[in-house]
Amino acid sequence: MGGTGSFPDSTGRPPGPVMDRDEVDRALARLEAEHEAIETSLLALQDHAGRRLLEGAELTGITKDRWATAEQSITLLWSYFDSYAAALAGARETRARRRWLSRDDLVELTETLRGRGVTVAGTPGHQFAALTGPAKLSEHFTLAELVTRMNELYASSLDMVVAADAVWSALPARIDLLSAELQRTRSLAHSVGVRPGEHPAGDDLEAITHELSTLRAQVVSDPLAFWRPAPGSSAPGGGRPDTERYDRAARALEDVRREIEAVLAVRQDSEERLKRLRDVLSRADRTLTEARSARGEVLAKIAASEVPAVSGPPTALQERLSTAAEYRRHAQWHRLSPLLESLEREAEDELLRARESLTAVTAPLAVRAELRGRLDAYKAKVARHGMAEDPVLMERYDAARRMLWSAPCDLRVAEQAVLRYQRAAADVLVPRGPGSTA
Repeated sequence: MGGTGSFPDSTGRPPGPVMDRDEVDRALARLEAEHEAIETSLLALQDHAGRRLLEGAELTGITKDRWATAEQSITLLWSYFDSYAAALAGARETRARRRWLSRDDLVELTETLRGRGVTVAGTPGHQFAALTGPAKLSEHFTLAELVTRMNELYASSLDMVVAADAVWSALPARIDLLSAELQRTRSLAHSVGVRPGEHPAGDDLEAITHELSTLRAQVVSDPLAFWRPAPGSSAPGGGRPDTERYDRAARALEDVRREIEAVLAVRQDSEERLKRLRDVLSRADRTLTEARSARGEVLAKIAASEVPAVSGPPTALQERLSTAAEYRRHAQWHRLSPLLESLEREAEDELLRARESLTAVTAPLAVRAELRGRLDAYKAKVARHGMAEDPVLMERYDAARRMLWSAPCDLRVAEQAVLRYQRAAADVLVPRGPGSTA
C-alpha cells in the first residue's frame, strides 16, 4: 500500500509524499529506538550525582546562574519528551488499528511522523525566554525537530552537571587532604615556637589556612568558577578542574614545611653547631692576634714598607654567638635557626679575612726570607766551585748580608745588593775558553 499524494502540515506547507506502510513501519522503529535512547539519557541525567548535589547545594556566582538555566532546560526537556512520547504513542495506535492501512491512515501517520503536527504547550513566564525565545501559547514541531531541540537542551544541561560534578569530585577532597597536612605542620611548628606574629613561617601558615578555607567554600558553592573548558571541545564535560589556587597553596605549605624541618634540625644539632662556631671564631681571633704581632715585628725590622692595619677581634660576632646560646637555653628554636645560619656564614668570612690579613702583614718578612735564602744558596754554590775566598764575592756577600740581617731592613736596597752578588758569582763561575786572558 502506498500513495504519491501529499498533504499540508499545521503550517500549511506539505511535509512531502504520503508514506507507504513499509516506510511507516521503518520510521516507527527508528522513532521507538530514539524514544528509548532519549528516555534512558533523561533518566540518567535525573539520577546523576552531580545533579542531585546541585539541587541541594547553596550555590553562588556562575554556578547559581547556570544551574537556574539548566533546571529550566531539564523541565523543558521532560515537557518536550512527554509531547514526543504522546505523538509516538498516537502513531503506534493508528498503526495498530488494522493490518492493512487505508490512505487516510497513511496520510494521518505521515502527518504525525513527518509533519509539524506535534504541539507543545507554550512556556509561560519569562524564565524560559532564554531557552525558547519570547513566550508563546504553543509551538509546533516535527518529531525530528523535537529530537534536535531535546539534544541541544540535554547537551547543555549535561555539560553543566558534569563540569560541576568533576570539580566537586576533584577539589574538595584534595583541599581536605592538604588541610590535614596543614594541621600537622601547624602542630609541629607550634612545638618549635613557630607562631604567627613571631616567625614568618607562622604568618605563612595562617595565610595558607585562610586561603584553603576560602577556597573550599568557593569550590563548594561555585564549582563552575573552577572549571576550564577544553579548547575546541563540544562534548559535554570537556575540560578540567582549575587547580591553580590549590597548587599554589600546596607549594606554599611545602616551603613552610621545609622551613619547619630546618628549625627541627637546629634543635637536634644546635649544640654541635655552636661548638663549631666557637672554634671558628677562636681561630679567627688567634689569627688576628698573630697578624697584629707580626705587624709589630715587620714595622720594627723592615724599613720603607707599607704594612696594612689589622682589624680588632670579632666582638660583634661573639656577642651574637652569646645570643644564639641564650636562644638555645630557652628553646627558642625558631629564632636560633636563622641566627645560626647567618653566624656560620659570617664566621667563615671572618676567618678568611683574618688569614688574608696575616698573609698581607707578613709579606715583607716573606720577601726578606726569600732574599736570605737566595743569598745563602749562591754562597754555597760558589763554595762548591772553590771560589769562596774571591775578594769581590766576599765583599758583595758581606754587604748584602749586613743589609738583610740588620734592623730595620730596607728590602729594596737589600734586593739590589743580592742581585749584585748574584751577578758577581755568575761572572766568576762562567768557564773561560783557551784563548781567554786573565
